[in-house]
Amino acid sequence: MNALTPKELAKASAKAMWSTDNASQHLGMSIDHVAPGEATLSMTITDVMTNGLGTCHGGYVFTLADSAFAFACNSYNQQAVAQHVSITYIAPAHKGDTLIATAREVSRRGRGGIYDIHITNQNGEQLAEFRGHSRTIKGTHLPATA
Repeated sequence: MNALTPKELAKASAKAMWSTDNASQHLGMSIDHVAPGEATLSMTITDVMTNGLGTCHGGYVFTLADSAFAFACNSYNQQAVAQHVSITYIAPAHKGDTLIATAREVSRRGRGGIYDIHITNQNGEQLAEFRGHSRTIKGTHLPATA
């Protein structure tokens, strides 16, 4: 089989991960973009995602950001997991809002990577900032012949 370009490898890795990512699929997320060290995922806030204040529960914002982080740091066909993450909430999201999480690689050395994920709504308003530190583990998403 011919060697894949870095972008093709990122897309193939994302497709393989997505096929078993029940959490992201169940929450209605979609992968809007994936490339080496990058991923953009979106999700629309539903009734069941709101809290007692009538805004989106922060856990759902976190989960969207974490999923974008996962697809970005796994885009090299090397399995990677979160080692440390943090999130800062800036503004609330509301029922009906479409949240967009854009992940970008900041650094990748050895087994570690750092990724910044910006979360906005459909109007481009900044809702949160998430930083993830990844660590590669044994295993790949695609067979060695891919």
